[in-house]
Amino acid sequence: MARRITLSAPASVRSDDGADLSDLQVDYAADLNAQQRAAATAPGGPLLVVAGAGTGKTRTLIYRLAYLVEIGARPEDLVLLTFTRRAAREMKTRAAALLDGERCRRAEGGTFHAHCLRLLRRYAPKIGFPRRFTVLDSADAADVCSVLRAAGDYHKGEERFPGKKALYRLFSACTNRRMDLEEALEEKYPQFAHFERDLRELQRQYAAYKRRHGLMDFDDLLARTLELFRNHDDVRSEVAAGCRHVLVDEYQDTNPLQADLVQQFASAHGNVTAVGDDAQSIYRFRGADFRNIFRFPDQYDGAEVLKLEQNYRSTQPILDLANRLIDEAHRSYDKALFTDKAEGDPPALVPAADDRTEARFVAQMVLRMREQGVPLDDMAVLFRSGHNAYEVEIELGRAGVPFVKYGGMKLGETAHIKDVIAHLKVAENPQDAAAWNRALQLLGGIGPKTAKDLIEQFARAAREESGEPLAFREALSSPRYERALRRLLELLRRLRSGELELAEQVEAVIAYYEPILEEKHAEDHPKRQRDLKHFAEVAENYRRRTRFLEDLALDPIERSARENEAPESDEPPLVLSTIHSAKGLEFRAVFVIQAVEGNLPSRHAFGTPAALDEELRLLYVAVTRAKEQLFISYPSVRYQRGRGRTLTDPSRFLDGVSEDVLEPVELVEEHEHPEQIEESVDG
Repeated sequence: MARRITLSAPASVRSDDGADLSDLQVDYAADLNAQQRAAATAPGGPLLVVAGAGTGKTRTLIYRLAYLVEIGARPEDLVLLTFTRRAAREMKTRAAALLDGERCRRAEGGTFHAHCLRLLRRYAPKIGFPRRFTVLDSADAADVCSVLRAAGDYHKGEERFPGKKALYRLFSACTNRRMDLEEALEEKYPQFAHFERDLRELQRQYAAYKRRHGLMDFDDLLARTLELFRNHDDVRSEVAAGCRHVLVDEYQDTNPLQADLVQQFASAHGNVTAVGDDAQSIYRFRGADFRNIFRFPDQYDGAEVLKLEQNYRSTQPILDLANRLIDEAHRSYDKALFTDKAEGDPPALVPAADDRTEARFVAQMVLRMREQGVPLDDMAVLFRSGHNAYEVEIELGRAGVPFVKYGGMKLGETAHIKDVIAHLKVAENPQDAAAWNRALQLLGGIGPKTAKDLIEQFARAAREESGEPLAFREALSSPRYERALRRLLELLRRLRSGELELAEQVEAVIAYYEPILEEKHAEDHPKRQRDLKHFAEVAENYRRRTRFLEDLALDPIERSARENEAPESDEPPLVLSTIHSAKGLEFRAVFVIQAVEGNLPSRHAFGTPAALDEELRLLYVAVTRAKEQLFISYPSVRYQRGRGRTLTDPSRFLDGVSEDVLEPVELVEEHEHPEQIEESVDG
């Protein structure tokens, strides 16, 4: 039996000061349903809003923000914490439109990391960091791990030592999930457990290196802010005093550090509104802890828990399946989604003979629905992992269906853009050893050892009060790279001179870098040059280098999604996406493919109830993306390398679901018309 937490019925509509809602500018009674209105106009104090999929969570939070401003809260004293800058910006804009178009824009809004960064820019010296510390993205942090790994000769042993990405993920998990290294190794990399002693030393070196060179990674932004509050209670009191109301979006996705930060921000006034859905917590691999949303009532005295259940997205048959799935979770808040859209086709369960038959089914149904008036971009094919869609991609290509696939690399993660950014980072912080390492090793004749020696000299000069940190030093010169090094240092001095606007700095770096790009990426440098052009266009929107680099680290530029080659005049494409990337989106028709044991749920979750629950929530998220049509399919036979063709088992999450909730569909080959698929429903 799944554990249940029963919620109290929504309280009657109240305002913080007892005012009649009819006296307010916004008509909350007309604009919101009863559950939304109760949440938006709740009194001060701790409030948890458990919002089911498609129930107007964002709308409710926007009205909550407008309501607090309308009853007298200073917008500057409201802190809105989200997981993307775009979400915070859109919420403030929409809330401002409800009132006078301006006041709500002044609320303090942004991501946890951005908010902590602003605080640390002001208070960093109190914890031993310079104000102009550099923020490392995950790739930069992994590069630092690589430098330390090589310096310690850990890679020269007889057994395989963890690579730089594994090292960074391991150290990151220890910080953002508050795990001991032994525990993190057992969960994430048990094959490296015998290296625990070496890894502890490397973890210590990583922390010391960052402090010595004025660097913080993403996790540090959160952990160092908590360190600041812990060691300087006067700072905590000052910051908390300015947070009269704290509003948190997607609370189910917070990690332990973020949950603690919310408590610290709300420690003076005790007013916190957290909105989230336990059934949509699917980012454990990023450090999210779904238990935070269950701990909320115990962490905040007098906390009120409200729920949103009326769905505005899907038909009732789709919601019936969603409700049935989440009923199987070991732990969940007690809620049942409902809608006014009572009619609709039941979700379909589609077993296919093999992978290719499943792909043919998807491609032909997409074409059929397109002919029935459903636009391609209002349909989506969702899957657990990117490789699940390969057969579908091939079949769509054969059928000439344009598609776009989400879950790929961001522009700021590409090697050539990171090369350009490294030069800007060195100009911003000459102690940034990771950026130095990248910039120096682009020069012919400079390898890891020479780069390390040069970096130590430049970093030492940067720490000294006197002396130019970017001066050329004959003692370190060599005919192999002297000319190239002089050019690099001349460029960096220009960037630091204060004579160039940011856009001019970026153009100067690109002009310097283009010959290197052509040599390093001879095969595809024209395509990469287009990315550089796009990067320069983005820089035109900024005045300050510091802000530009912060935004690149905290909110990377999206790269154009990978499309198949379609004519420019073609229609908007079909969406292919991992389920994780599709969260927050909706489509008239959704195909969930490869719903087999070992894939959904992943075989890595077997034997772990918490991990299996997250896989169940992942399927729930996929199901609740659909507005009108939902197909869940799986191949009965799959080809596996080394094993040949093997029988599959459909996902355990579909076991026992009655046919009136999930309708079985039989695929029948019509030999006279092989391009068609006939649907035959038993009974």
